[in-house]
Amino acid sequence: MSQYSVAKPLGLPKVGVRRRARRSFSRHWTLYLLMLVPLVHLAIFKYVPMTNAVIAFKDYNIIKGVWGSDWVGLRNFQLIFRNPVFWQLVQNTFLLSFYAVIASFPVPIILALALNEIRQGIFKRTVQMVTYAPYFISTVVVVSMTIMILSPQTGLISHVTGFFGVDRTDLLADADYFRHIYVWSDIWQTAGYSAVIYLAALAGVDQSLYEAARVDGASRLQKIWHVDLPSIMPTAVIILVLAVGNIMSIGFEKAFLLQNPMNLSSSEIIATYVYKTGLLNADFSQATAIGLLNSVVNLVLLVFVNFAAKRLTGSGVWS
Repeated sequence: MSQYSVAKPLGLPKVGVRRRARRSFSRHWTLYLLMLVPLVHLAIFKYVPMTNAVIAFKDYNIIKGVWGSDWVGLRNFQLIFRNPVFWQLVQNTFLLSFYAVIASFPVPIILALALNEIRQGIFKRTVQMVTYAPYFISTVVVVSMTIMILSPQTGLISHVTGFFGVDRTDLLADADYFRHIYVWSDIWQTAGYSAVIYLAALAGVDQSLYEAARVDGASRLQKIWHVDLPSIMPTAVIILVLAVGNIMSIGFEKAFLLQNPMNLSSSEIIATYVYKTGLLNADFSQATAIGLLNSVVNLVLLVFVNFAAKRLTGSGVWS
């Protein structure tokens, strides 16, 4: 009797969950059908390729294949840490990513707050379009434009500095300028697109808060400080957490295209080194081990920053 009385309450919730699941599926089967396509895409193109990361623990042989190659344990990771170039790669990647996050995080917020204060519709839409358009330009085109602008012979920068009597210099040939060129050209390209997210958050602010601020005699700056910024803070925290969680995975394409032998000391990052090791030197196991290690560092950073954000602001990517 006692066993029956204990088993019955444990069994009922399972039946209830299954019944609710069947009921939900029968009512919303079209939505589940729509979800099926992206889930299949994720499974085939994201999760299935992850299984090939096992070659980081193998001496990959292209004839034997991924699963036929010999296991070498952690030897590839030991070789990474013994590589004198590795720590320089980590430093370059971290400095470039950290600089990009710090510099690019406030710009879209400031742009969105400024656009939110503009009352003239045509001027507002024009500014939005001008700042939004560079996002749709290919990275290759942006890099080509950057190289042309910075050219010591025909570039705009050289003409402007030459007008003031400053000697013409090839900024891309100086390793000290590489990070500034990378980060600020990236901000020019993405700030307008990122500002759209904050504009959407500002559009959802309760209008009664603005009315209350107006009744209290708040100026525009006070309204931004006390109403707008607190309202978009959860969105900003989530974007910051995602940016920091991806801090070691800064884009390969732009760094590689802006790279030349003279700025290699600051432009060689983990992504470009993985490309050269894996595809140019055909050392697939070593390249995969570096990429896997980089992903683990990103995951740890994401968890840590999300935890810190939850403790400090109450907002995070997940609970």
